Amino acid sequence: MPFDLKSIKSLFIVEDPNAAPKTVADEKGPKKQAVTPVDFDLPPSHGGEANERFIEVLLGAMEKGNLPGVDYLEYRQSLKSLAKMPMDEQVRYQSAFAMAQAMGATPQKLVESAAHYLDVLKAEQSKFDQALRNQTAERIGNRQAIMTNLDATLKQKAEQIKKLTQEMEQHRLEMEKLEAEIKEATSKVMATKGDFVASYDLLVSQINVDVENMKKFLK
Repeated sequence: MPFDLKSIKSLFIVEDPNAAPKTVADEKGPKKQAVTPVDFDLPPSHGGEANERFIEVLLGAMEKGNLPGVDYLEYRQSLKSLAKMPMDEQVRYQSAFAMAQAMGATPQKLVESAAHYLDVLKAEQSKFDQALRNQTAERIGNRQAIMTNLDATLKQKAEQIKKLTQEMEQHRLEMEKLEAEIKEATSKVMATKGDFVASYDLLVSQINVDVENMKKFLK
């Protein structure tokens, strides 16, 4: 069954229209709405927070990689529909499988399709890591190189006569400004990384829980 982004998102994220959205500031100005996962255990925090922007990027990749036929996403949809039923975890997984099995699913196919979506998310992580490296080089590396050059200049100026004192002071001010910019840029880059890792771990952990339970309960 084809899934659009909204449908896939509903399998992993709970949206409460009555709750005030928890937001975190984006470096460009707009706010990123924090998200609430469905009823599965969360991974340890990496200092970031899963947010709407990264969740939609990751789920968008899953949408593009959606496999034909009944696969893990349909199975997870059944799991979610049974989440509020008065049954233990094993019964819920087995009941959801009974629905999927009626449409041709097998435990092996479900686990393999879940692995496929983990690969899709891993590919997105690789893209993010490369973009982060480029961003780090652009925002931090160039400023560090400028700082290094200015530091060398200061050491040279220190050996010159008093008429260079004014020039030396100007370079010091430039270094202080660059250092402040580096601290600010580093904080933003690490916050962005933390948000992505938290978003990624949120989805991966939920899929891994399903995979482990499918392996344990679907014989």
